[in-house]
Amino acid sequence: MGKRVSVRSLTGAGGRHATFTDTVGVLTSWDHGVLHITRRGGQRVTLDESALVAAKVVPGTPARRRGIPSASVRELVEVASRGWPAVETERLGGWTLRASAEPGPAGEGRFERGAGSRREGFTARANSVLPLGDPGLPRAEALTLAGRWYEERGLVPRVQVTTGGEHTDELLAAELEERGWSGERYALLRIAALAPLADREPDGRVLLGRAPGADWFSLYRRAAEMPHSATRVLTGGPSVWFATVPGDAGAPGEVAPGGGAPEAGAAAIGRCVIDGRWAGFAAVEVAPGHRRQGLATAVMAELARAALAEGASAAYLQVERDNDAARALYDGMGFADHHAYHYRRAPEH
Repeated sequence: MGKRVSVRSLTGAGGRHATFTDTVGVLTSWDHGVLHITRRGGQRVTLDESALVAAKVVPGTPARRRGIPSASVRELVEVASRGWPAVETERLGGWTLRASAEPGPAGEGRFERGAGSRREGFTARANSVLPLGDPGLPRAEALTLAGRWYEERGLVPRVQVTTGGEHTDELLAAELEERGWSGERYALLRIAALAPLADREPDGRVLLGRAPGADWFSLYRRAAEMPHSATRVLTGGPSVWFATVPGDAGAPGEVAPGGGAPEAGAAAIGRCVIDGRWAGFAAVEVAPGHRRQGLATAVMAELARAALAEGASAAYLQVERDNDAARALYDGMGFADHHAYHYRRAPEH
């Protein structure tokens, strides 16, 4: 158990259209003639033992592309967590419980608890268990304590699990699924060399600052319902930069669709947090009326330039697995998948 395998099975055995199927992933269980394999992206596959044709153990991770930084999954998970820090944390052995809810009536530093219905909080990254080691308790007891901690805050209990790398969480993900914790928000952590991102002429339209202004928040609308926790998370981290392209900073002669002046508010935004050699990019967004003008690339370049000046040499970002447009953009910038991750959500009681 826990080994990465390649399994060939026969689909439609005995019929006229029988085909061979190859499944690659981590073998998480083999009981009563049934195999469960978790693929790199986190999907769990069930195979009947009677359909097996061949199987072998395969290397843990694919060969690293030339120019891509070397890093362990744990290093990147820890860096990414520091770069998107939760408002409230508590240790449970090697696990970290993270919560970012809005303040309650008591004001600053006191957060709503026992709200009755379970809320989401500001992003799953800042509202989930980060399981980087042994919780120091039997797994079932640790999950019960973690679930109670989130429910006291009126939040949905979630666990972030990694897949597709060395020493990732396929076995934990499989156990959580058996316990009824459903999978959601499947994503990829991607990495690249930093210097090539800045290899273009400086763009005066991109304004950098240490705090997000009103223009920045006008485009990052997911913060509107949770402004306090969003600001705490976004401005946290070792060294944070925010990029804004004002809506009136278009190319010379640019007009808005319909012939008017460029729209108010931000045309594009981005965020970068520098932590040692790593620069983490997030919240790179372009307003609909300003797309296909290279603004996302310009924002990334200016943020990369600031990170290089602080000594960073490698870049990472997180992108949803099914966001094909964003993945294509980052492919063109030299990013490659490092590992996948998703969240396991506790069942409703």
